[in-house]
Amino acid sequence: MSIKFKPLADRVLIEPAPAEQKTASGIIIPDTAKEKPLKGKIVAAGKGKIDEPMTVKVGDEVLYGQYSGTEIKLDGTTFLIMRESDIYGIF
Repeated sequence: MSIKFKPLADRVLIEPAPAEQKTASGIIIPDTAKEKPLKGKIVAAGKGKIDEPMTVKVGDEVLYGQYSGTEIKLDGTTFLIMRESDIYGIF
């Protein structure tokens, strides 16, 4: 996917993983009960700050907080934009 969006400084653009459709035991989860995913893939990243280079890169699978970032829509797809410091870790 080619995104024509470039985050500035220490921000990253994340494509959230799809929400779980069913539980481990096979029960289908209705749309009203689905939780916001807490992981996703970085599709664009800024260059970092002068004194703090970026430690994540495009293509990394990351884990972030439930209330981290801001949802934005680009070309009909929902993404999250957040600071690198809001990311907990890389898979």
